[in-house]
Amino acid sequence: MVGGAHVVALDGTADLAAAPTVHKALSRATAAAAGRTLVVDLDGTMLLDDAVLGLLIGAAARQRGGGGELVVVCTGERLLERLAQTRLDRILTIRPNLVDGTMSATACAPSGSSATN
Repeated sequence: MVGGAHVVALDGTADLAAAPTVHKALSRATAAAAGRTLVVDLDGTMLLDDAVLGLLIGAAARQRGGGGELVVVCTGERLLERLAQTRLDRILTIRPNLVDGTMSATACAPSGSSATN
């Protein structure tokens, strides 16, 4: 993982109700990480619905269009299965952990959950 990458950590339920908060966090992060690596950490996420999956696809497209990349950190079996069922594991780069501890973090707490950095 590239040191200094921006991180958006989703925590709790990432559903339609949380989509505006997630959208705002991803928009800010893609602007800040233009041309570099943006990491979206899903390990604190209990539920990930289609609305937020769409936001991840959009953020990945913006990153690639600007010469950067979006990396999803996910170890949860249910979420990995969901990404595979939707075939997003073929579009998104998925990694098992945050390797570099020097990454700057932007937290996003959907649906009233607590944010993690």
